[in-house]
Amino acid sequence: MDPPCAALVPATSPLLQPQLDVAWLLGSTLRDVGGGFIPGSSALLPHHWLDAELLAAATRSVGRSAHAALLGYGQPRGYAPLRASIAAQLQSIGIAADGERHLLLTSGVTHAVDLVLRAFTRPGDTVLVEDPAWFLVFGRLAAAGVRVLGVPRTPAGPDLQVLEELARKHRPRLFIINSAIHNPTGYSLPARSAHAILNLAERHDFLLFEDDTYGELHPGGAIRLAALDGLERVIHVGGFSKTLAASLRVAYVAAAPALIGSLTDLKLLSGLTTPELPERVVQKVLADGHYQRHLQRVREQVDAARHSCLRFFADLGLRIEAQPVGGMFLWVDCRQDSEQLARRAAARNLLLAPGRLFSPSQAPDTHVRFAVSLAESAPTRQIVRELLERPLG
Repeated sequence: MDPPCAALVPATSPLLQPQLDVAWLLGSTLRDVGGGFIPGSSALLPHHWLDAELLAAATRSVGRSAHAALLGYGQPRGYAPLRASIAAQLQSIGIAADGERHLLLTSGVTHAVDLVLRAFTRPGDTVLVEDPAWFLVFGRLAAAGVRVLGVPRTPAGPDLQVLEELARKHRPRLFIINSAIHNPTGYSLPARSAHAILNLAERHDFLLFEDDTYGELHPGGAIRLAALDGLERVIHVGGFSKTLAASLRVAYVAAAPALIGSLTDLKLLSGLTTPELPERVVQKVLADGHYQRHLQRVREQVDAARHSCLRFFADLGLRIEAQPVGGMFLWVDCRQDSEQLARRAAARNLLLAPGRLFSPSQAPDTHVRFAVSLAESAPTRQIVRELLERPLG
């Protein structure tokens, strides 16, 4: 259903703030969109693209059967049957994971990032990130006191020449990377680049944090570094917030047994166990065999919306360097300062994520990350069209 955008233009929008920074983007994204905000860059799929009844049924079933099992702390590494199910899923894409030896459950991917940074880096260490990259990770890196260096991300993967030079000069401890469905560009890693990255990690002795948050939106056959590496120096992380529900906060870390042991100790020291109720709910969905059918429906919806958005931006004469084969974002060069564009959008209660926030350098940029859910709202597309066709002089 199209939102009544004409009614969403207040005299002064709460989205307009003096500083359009990561805190502004996070706070605005997490506002109640039912109050009139249009999330043009949202990292969440529209609720009606997901399946609330699937989760409700699983929750009811767990509530009827678990009883006293829900009253304790749960298991240090997370609910064992769910770890076994996740291991089976990982094995299906070539990652040789064992639920007991290689897996740890966390409260979302951000929790996994935090644990890995605290376990394997120290203040002053160098950590490499892609440029552009997931904006939230920059804040976590700053809190860890590490030095952050960006590696340009291209359609063919990270710039290997820059990666090798930075690795040689700065001896990084960690490189954080998306292999399948990079955020925000939607690119996926080709085999040649994957092998080169693993060779550089071995030669210069750094760990690889492979963020697979959006990987299940890939149509199939995506390269994962963890599959090629055998979980030796790759820490593979994924979760269910994008495809099931953000409120579940169920994610996992797959890594070598020694690394999982260190992360488990830190998890217990910093917050004890993760809640078992949502872990049991996810396990119920997986065990009943509904998840793959649900995932296929979600992927088809996202793919159709992405193709519609690609046509929309092409009609506006805007260039996307390489069209992604999957995912819920488009990284669009809007040919104007994206922060000023975001301010003009905020005045109309449309939330856009300016490209500057996705770079560790925070340099001015002309790109905007658009959510493909834009495709289903004609009034929102009209606002975007007006903003892009009438740039500030």
